[in-house]
Amino acid sequence: MKQFILTIIGVFMVTTQASADQTAYDFSFDALMAEKPIKISNYRENVILVVNTASKCGFTGQYKGLEALYQRYRDDGLVIIGVPSNDFGQQEPGSNEEIANFCKINYGVTFPITSKYSIKGDNAHPFYEYARKKLGFDTAPKWNFHKYLINRQGMLVNYFHSATKPDSDRLVKAITSLLKEDQ
Repeated sequence: MKQFILTIIGVFMVTTQASADQTAYDFSFDALMAEKPIKISNYRENVILVVNTASKCGFTGQYKGLEALYQRYRDDGLVIIGVPSNDFGQQEPGSNEEIANFCKINYGVTFPITSKYSIKGDNAHPFYEYARKKLGFDTAPKWNFHKYLINRQGMLVNYFHSATKPDSDRLVKAITSLLKEDQ
């Protein structure tokens, strides 16, 4: 019995250590309309903003600001990844094709967008579980257009609530500060 308990404790310690070593680079998403997955590790050396999105939300207009932010800083190394989710108010009911058309036609979105995912609860995408564990329970998305910021080393370094607009001084300063690091 002692051997069994020690084995379980050993496995728990190894599992805990492995998750402590995780970075955002360990995660990927299915792409909205492409066959290749969106691997965060494909954006090594970039600053990455991961945003959960929805097409029928009061914050949906942020797509315009996110696209402007992406256009302004992408040549400096910024990548934005949109993650459609229907978790809050059922405000993303569309299919992947409908979401893609909506984003392109209404906002001219060119940054990568994933397939629709759950980002909270038991079925949350593993990246969102990682983010909640890494930054703390209070940093989990409470609504659509919650933003997570990842540095050039794949470390989750900050979060911004839904009401934080893409052109807010706080968000832009955080992004530009990371873009200037390690160049």
